[in-house]
Amino acid sequence: MSITNKQNTEAIIRGCIKGKSKYFEALYKLYADKMFAVCRYYTKDYTEAEDILHEGFIKVFESITKFKNTGSFEGWIRRIMVNTALEKFRKNNKMHFVSDDNINIDDTKIVNVESEISAKELFEMINELTPKYKMVFNLFALEGYSHKEISQMLGISEGTSKSNLARARIILKEKVEKNYRIKKIV
Repeated sequence: MSITNKQNTEAIIRGCIKGKSKYFEALYKLYADKMFAVCRYYTKDYTEAEDILHEGFIKVFESITKFKNTGSFEGWIRRIMVNTALEKFRKNNKMHFVSDDNINIDDTKIVNVESEISAKELFEMINELTPKYKMVFNLFALEGYSHKEISQMLGISEGTSKSNLARARIILKEKVEKNYRIKKIV
């Protein structure tokens, strides 16, 4: 009988709850690469992403007994990483979000150039956004949070969240149009 990934993960979790260091190491090795990618979404700097990853794993290890096994363990870790990135963002950035109710959200549709643009190029474009636009864009587009949830996380209004997302999309659309010489969409 082979051990499934779920059984392996459950054994690692039980070992971590017992405080056994080899299980902490196994957990880190199992999820570090995926979680580092998540941390990179929220930083411009490789070193800062490493800091968030390490701080996040400390929180995972300290609160592993709180995991109730009701959902995805990887999702639980991811949420801790995102929250750690948010904490670092709030600490390092003054939260001056733009609220502009005059933005027409319909004007923010991104051109479909998936055959032309690589994930790496798109990541670089997103990484060039200002921290506030990048944070709202990532929380909405990558993590799937609603504007209500984002507004609560960042202490801003839902309208400001929508406005910042719209501005981020406009900037990304312009970068795509410029870099791929695509006709502007009317």
